Amino acid sequence: MSLLAVGTVAFDTIETPFGRAERILGGSATYITLAARFLTDDVRLNAVVGRDFPDSYVELLRERGINLDGLVHDNSGDSFFWSGRYHYDLNQRDTLATHLNVLATFEPDLPASYRDSRVVCLGNLDPTVQMQVLDQVENPDLVVLDTMNYWIENTPEPLAEVLRRVDVLAINDAEARELSGEPNLVKAAKVIRAMGPQTLIIKKGEHGALLFTGDTVFSAPAYPLEDIQDPTGAGDTFLGGFAGYLARTAEIDAEAFKRSVVLGSALASFVVEAFGPERLLSLTPEQVDDRVAAFHRLSAIPEGLLLAGGTVEST
Repeated sequence: MSLLAVGTVAFDTIETPFGRAERILGGSATYITLAARFLTDDVRLNAVVGRDFPDSYVELLRERGINLDGLVHDNSGDSFFWSGRYHYDLNQRDTLATHLNVLATFEPDLPASYRDSRVVCLGNLDPTVQMQVLDQVENPDLVVLDTMNYWIENTPEPLAEVLRRVDVLAINDAEARELSGEPNLVKAAKVIRAMGPQTLIIKKGEHGALLFTGDTVFSAPAYPLEDIQDPTGAGDTFLGGFAGYLARTAEIDAEAFKRSVVLGSALASFVVEAFGPERLLSLTPEQVDDRVAAFHRLSAIPEGLLLAGGTVEST
């Protein structure tokens, strides 16, 4: 199935305890599409870039098979720019600069060829913009949404409206607690799912991810890595892998969601190994398969567990 990713294509300047990178390719739509293209051939990108965005980056995305008919070039200003500094606890970061530039006036106008997209992946954006996208797509099979604390705090009403229109919400544990007002993540999931999305993914960084769908609760581990360079884009990469797998299988049920969480986690475990999307650009399908197999080994439960004198056998 076709997958549409709407978000940002941007420049990032990133500083971590392990190095620094200046004005490298970034943005939510960049990471989503570079991850999803491993899983489906029909990946469509909608975003805006400015007069400073180089043709070499455009070609880099196009060479990876990403449909750029919806990449808007606005020569009235510069591209979206973000700068951040990560602490030794890589879950903590300081935003040093955010320049919206042409993103400030961006109003998505989807090409006609995009409007029949079957899986819609709404990257982190103003919920008003996300709703404009939903107004233009024609009965998608699945809508996946990402958001963040800024929108939770500053645009609660538009966010509440867009939540009523999506199938899946993916947020981190701090955002889940803030959105729900509940410190316990199981209770938080119940509150959030009552807002609209019937499937919720709570990302917990180095502690993995939780999936809530129907009566199913599923926990996926994080892959233990010795060398982590830059966590920027890990959540968006997870989203691209998750949605890309569902577009590939054309199945939307609890078992497919579980497999999608593992695929998303596997791809996210690669992107943190280098600055920006560099690792996604050099990655091979065989390496992804090997990492997924490693996830299976990592989470395998031994057979024959003793329980009150009996055993619990694997099925």
